[in-house]
Order: sequence, then structure tokens, then C-alpha cells
Amino acid sequence: MGVKAMLPSYELGFYALVVTCAVLYSGSGIFEASRDSMNRKAFRDGIKPGWHYFGRKMDVADFEWVMWFSSFRNIIIFALSGHVLFGKICSMTVPQHRAVMYMIYGVLAVLASMGLVYLMIILSHCLLLYSVALAKQKWLCYVAGLCCLASFKVEPFGSWQSGFVTGSFDLQDVLFYGGCTFTIMRCMSFALESSDRDEGIYSIFDLLKYNFYLPFFFFGPVMTFDQFHAQVSTQDLRRKDDEMKNIRVSALLHVGAIVAVDIFFHFFYILTLPSDLKFVNRLSDWSLAGLAYSNLVYDWVKAAVMFGVINTIARLDHLDPPQPPKCITMLYIFAETHFDRGINDWLCKYVYDHLGESHDNILKELVASITTFAITTLWLGPCEVVYIWSLVNCFGLNFELWVQKFFQLGPFAKLEAKLSGAMSRRIRAAFGAVNFWAIVLYNILALNSLEFALLVTKRLLVMGFPVSTLSIWFITYCGVQLIKERERILAIEEEQKGDKAKVE
Repeated sequence: MGVKAMLPSYELGFYALVVTCAVLYSGSGIFEASRDSMNRKAFRDGIKPGWHYFGRKMDVADFEWVMWFSSFRNIIIFALSGHVLFGKICSMTVPQHRAVMYMIYGVLAVLASMGLVYLMIILSHCLLLYSVALAKQKWLCYVAGLCCLASFKVEPFGSWQSGFVTGSFDLQDVLFYGGCTFTIMRCMSFALESSDRDEGIYSIFDLLKYNFYLPFFFFGPVMTFDQFHAQVSTQDLRRKDDEMKNIRVSALLHVGAIVAVDIFFHFFYILTLPSDLKFVNRLSDWSLAGLAYSNLVYDWVKAAVMFGVINTIARLDHLDPPQPPKCITMLYIFAETHFDRGINDWLCKYVYDHLGESHDNILKELVASITTFAITTLWLGPCEVVYIWSLVNCFGLNFELWVQKFFQLGPFAKLEAKLSGAMSRRIRAAFGAVNFWAIVLYNILALNSLEFALLVTKRLLVMGFPVSTLSIWFITYCGVQLIKERERILAIEEEQKGDKAKVE
């Protein structure tokens, strides 16, 4: 109830004004803190010389972002540009064999960047999981795949395998573990899809073509085997109307996002500030809340840029890859919270939806979510912070269902039925505002540190109560109402499209 309920325009305008003023006020506090802390000794490692003509230094605390767009930038551009040119030639000359050509280019690129031993490690895991797939037993595919994944995420097995790879460069560890762990997830998808196939099993070359598609190899996203195989096997490579225009617009948007992040890092040190808890503790509650939220927004932007660039290349290859993650600003439900939609799709298809079925049964949902987060913990790498992150997010996901079931009981259902759609929407938005901050506080555990998460929680819920707590809750409520308004408009548009399709 309340999904399509409409609120007065003046009420929505008031909500937009409140959110805008709050963001500007919080941002000004972070800006002042960044300016005042620019030359602090404690921030010497996280802030480096930047735009001298503006008198600004740059936040370089994110190792991956800095390496992608500095020393590793030319290698990425060279490798992916080569793939695009190679793919274009193949699609024009031998479209029926383009998957094989992608595989050959991917193997050569992996060999050139990481060496022969690394390639042999990857191939050995592919061969092992292919052999397991021959048995067509799902439980065996899960066991073998998770054991292979653990061999890269649990010590001393991970260090033992990485020790075989000689040479050293800045992103060697990132490429090693990224390529290996994404390979295991792809191999598990191949094995599970082969187990469901009635006409025998897919060939080892189908697995290699799937795994060594270069844009997905090191950083994902994970595209399930059934989707990849169906899309890469088609010989009808005609473009949809305005598809190339959309691809060009997408590419320009990602370039713009990269430039925007670079500018942002020169004026807001959102990644370095949380490293000094004494300094952060002197910030106002508003600035601290904005700092925590900004970290989640940045991580989403980083994921959106990385997967967006890769997806643009995949679309040039006539594929329809998993979409970038949903913007954290648009989230107030745990079930939609994910920074890697490919991994999320993989987990939902093979674990969460498989065990949780319709997700209406509390016990089945509990089993499904615990299993999903257990595998996610293994994927991220078992450690104390990941354990806590998994526990609280698993609790949040189930708590949503518990609250939903509780308010579906007779007395509450009758009470809501008596309310107008607009009032029901307001009440739900109030609960959504609490959920929004639960998502923020639970996820800065993994993005920053346990200490920073505890500091933010203490300041906003204990020391800031009641003024800061209720004020931020109200502002978040206004933001959730704006999100709901967008959802309402999208729901109406989808309904109109469905009605139009029925008429045609």
C-alpha cells in the first residue's frame, strides 16, 4: 500500500528543500575540515600534492583508484582498446567464431600481464571444476567450487599459490586475487548450469571462452554462464535503435564521473579524514553523518565507474552485461543493497533464491540469507571486520522480513487499510529512514573501520540524542520520500508501457 500514493507538490518541494540545505550544510563542514587538515602530519600518507595553482592537495587514500588512473592507466587503456579493435574485426569477419577470438585475446593478455605460471594456476582450477561438472551433481559443484575459492581466501593456501607468480608490480596482488576468485565464480556457474542441462555437458572450450573474456576476467562483473553462452553464440549482431548513441553517452558519462571524482578528491578528503579518529571526533554531528554517507556514495561511484567502463566495452561486443549497482542514494531496503550486481545476481540465482524460494517464509529466508552471507564472507576474505559486516547485514535483511510480517498481522493490516494512501506512505517512509541509516552504519564497517563505525554510531544515536538524532532522522525521512516519489513515477511508467504493449 502507498506505492503509487501521491503527495502534494508543495510537500515534496519542502522535502527537496530540506534535503538540499542539509547536504550543503554538511558538505560545508566536510570542506572546512578538509581545508584545515590539509597539512596535518597524521594525514601525510593519505594526502599528496595536487593542484598547486588552486592551493589544494589530493586525497589518495584509495589505492585502487589512484593506480587505475595513474601508473596502470596506460596498460588498461592499451589492453581494453586492443580488445575493442580485435572484437570489431572479429565481429565483421568471423562472427560465428568471435567467442574463440575473444578467448585467444584474453589468454594472451593474461599471459602478458601475469605470466605463464599464473595462467597455469587458472587453467588448473578450470580443469578441476570442469572435471567435477562431469558428474552433474550440484552439491559436488558447490563443495568443489567453495573449496577452490577458499584456497585463495584462506591462509596459508592463498599465499602458497601467489608465491608461484614471479615478478612484482603495483597491482599484482589485486590482479592475482581478482582474476582467480572471479574465475572460481565463473567456473561454479558453468558447473551448475551444466548440471541442469539435459543434453549432456558443455565442452571445456565453452568454459574457457566464458572465463577468458578479458573485460570480465580481472574485475568482473560475473555474468552467469547461461546468459553469456546464449549471447556470445548468436550470429545476429544487429544493433538496436539508438544503441550506439546510448553507448557513446554512457562512455562520456563515465569519463565525466572520473573527472568529477578527481575534482572532489581535491576539496573533500572523505577517505583520509576517518583515519584520524581524534580529529574526526571534533567534527559536528552533521559533518560526521555526511562523512559516513559520503564514503558509501564514493564506493558506489567507484563501482559504477569500474563496471560501467567494462559494461560499455561488453555492449560494443553485442553483450548485455549486468548493470552497475543501484545508487546508494536511492536505497532504503537491505534486499537492494549491493555494490556488485554481477555477484549479487550470481548469489541470488544459485543460493539466495534457490533456498529462500518466495522469501515469504521466515525460516527459509533465515537459512537462505545465512548461507548467502557465509559465501559472501568467503568471497570477501574471512576476517573480523567481514564477520561483523556479514552478521549485521544478514540481521538487517531478516529484520526487514520480520517487521513486514509483524505489520501484516490482522490488527495492523486493518489499521493501515483505514489510512489514506498518502498517510501510509508517510508512515512507511519514517521506518525507511531508520533502515537507511542502518544500511549506512552497517556498510561503513567494511569501507572504513570498526572504530569509525562505532564512533559515528555513538555520536549520532547516543551523544547526539535527541537533537541530532531526530534532526538527521527527519532529513533522511525527507530523502526517502523523494526516493519513493521516483519509484512511484517509474511504477506508473512501467504500467503504461505494459498497457501499451497489450494494445499493440
